[in-house]
Amino acid sequence: MLSPSTYTTLFLDRDGVINRRLPGRYVRSWSQFEFLPGVLEALCQLRPLFQRMVVVTNQLGVHKGLITAEDVRDVHRQMSAAIEQAGAVIDGIYFCPDRSDCRKPASGMALSAQREFPEVDFRHSIMIGDSVSDMQFGQALGMYTVLIPSKEEEKDAYAALQVDERVDGLAQFAHQWLAKSKRSIL
Repeated sequence: MLSPSTYTTLFLDRDGVINRRLPGRYVRSWSQFEFLPGVLEALCQLRPLFQRMVVVTNQLGVHKGLITAEDVRDVHRQMSAAIEQAGAVIDGIYFCPDRSDCRKPASGMALSAQREFPEVDFRHSIMIGDSVSDMQFGQALGMYTVLIPSKEEEKDAYAALQVDERVDGLAQFAHQWLAKSKRSIL
């Protein structure tokens, strides 16, 4: 691991990291979106430590016709507004609506973020997610990977997965990362 201060971009999955995942279903509207405990505070704590904070999320429900791309964008607009109201900013939100090369573990969303923010260096980035595909996405790009092992259906796959760090949630990551950052300054 590099010094915490050398990590400049934080990539975040959405469902299961920022908001409560709806197993077997999709968040179709803002009324179904529920921030996980401590997430808003964690984002506020992490914001000063990163040049960029980016959300990358697979949203296959669009391809399946269960939600529209505009519905996803509306949820993201309201999520961003709530995060800003809490005191943090998400610099970019990228979603893949289908099974194309943008879908994690493929790197399409990360490359889109890098086109928008050319200073993004994947070797100095962190990927936080709750799925095997999130970790594969980060690893393929050379990112530091942090797993929130919350998907019951991936429990067996988690055991064999090699990641840099495992945490119970974004709040725990923020607490630990802040402590590491303070130690590296001293």
